[in-house]
Amino acid sequence: MPFASSGDVRLYWKLEGEADRPVLVLLNSIGTDMALWDRAVPHLLPAFRLLRIDTRGHGASDVPGGDYDLPTLAADVAAVMDAAGIPQAAVAGVSLGGMIAMQLALDRPDRVSALIPVCTSAALDPAAWRDRIAAVRAGGTAAIADLAMGRFLSPDFVAAQPAIAASIRAGLIAMNADGYAGAGAAIRHMAILDRLLSLRVPTLVVAGDRDLSTPFQGHGDRIAAAVPGARTVHLAAAHLAPVEAPAELAAAIRRFLLPDDAREAGDALFEAGLRNRRRVLGDAWVDKSLANRTPFNADFQAMITRIAWQEIWGRPGLDDRTRRLLVLAITASLGRWEEFALHVRAGLTRRGFTQGELKEVLMQTAIYAGVPAANTAFAEAGRIIDELERDD
Repeated sequence: MPFASSGDVRLYWKLEGEADRPVLVLLNSIGTDMALWDRAVPHLLPAFRLLRIDTRGHGASDVPGGDYDLPTLAADVAAVMDAAGIPQAAVAGVSLGGMIAMQLALDRPDRVSALIPVCTSAALDPAAWRDRIAAVRAGGTAAIADLAMGRFLSPDFVAAQPAIAASIRAGLIAMNADGYAGAGAAIRHMAILDRLLSLRVPTLVVAGDRDLSTPFQGHGDRIAAAVPGARTVHLAAAHLAPVEAPAELAAAIRRFLLPDDAREAGDALFEAGLRNRRRVLGDAWVDKSLANRTPFNADFQAMITRIAWQEIWGRPGLDDRTRRLLVLAITASLGRWEEFALHVRAGLTRRGFTQGELKEVLMQTAIYAGVPAANTAFAEAGRIIDELERDD
């Protein structure tokens, strides 16, 4: 594993992407590690070389005791950039990561080519953080897990993605209390708001409209007002935007850092849609479809991949199984038998649903869309089931 030294502290880092891409440094929030960005990475890698860092006290980095401060955490980032051979980069950070990014831009403006504070603040209530630090030192991070999780993610996202929420909670509870408390002290003693006026770096302030921890009013708006020329973008997300709105956050970052590269933005959506398409339909079918593209239908295929497979199949509100069953009911009701057969075969071969679930969907279709439609659907599905059983 690659580590860099900052004083006597070892910091874990990971560098991914093509060497000729512009570098984007990604910093995590308090209570998480570099995995915070996992869902956004596939949307960013086509355009950037990504340097992710576990903040001291977090993840695989060392956990020194005592209080930390933002200048030290910013110096940690510079030390990792040195170890990775990166003289300058755009820096994006969530919550504490955003504070560190702003501190780095203030202390070492030569190292930061662009600044992207995400769901963060430049001034928080010291008393609230004093109480939180005391609770963690007394009872570990489990003592503040409910409070933190109530702000990390929106209730709708937690309901739709319980496994992701559970993983984040488990990571928070497993975290070393000294690391959380030390980083909390850096937030408590933060003193950057009055210095932001001196920044001369392109800045994009990203706000989550469901963020209860650092809502735009009183936090993001103050950063945007203080940094000359700063832009703002709002996402339908709570505090951990890279988890809750990864594609939207990545698109905003790409538009900001690559404003003249609309084709690359479209490519990013296409690649994200292609991953969803492969996940649902399988590589063999997708490869065959791509191979059959012609100059006449290529634009149409690209549009489907960007919109249907990224914008719709990439939404967090429903899981793949539910979406598969909805497609079956709709295509059967409308008599779209080619598409119906495609999704029956893909769902059964990729364990997206069971034969029993398929039967129940078609029984429901018979009542609400008519027996003739369900009759044909049963026949089409039965033919596919027979073929699959013969192949086995």
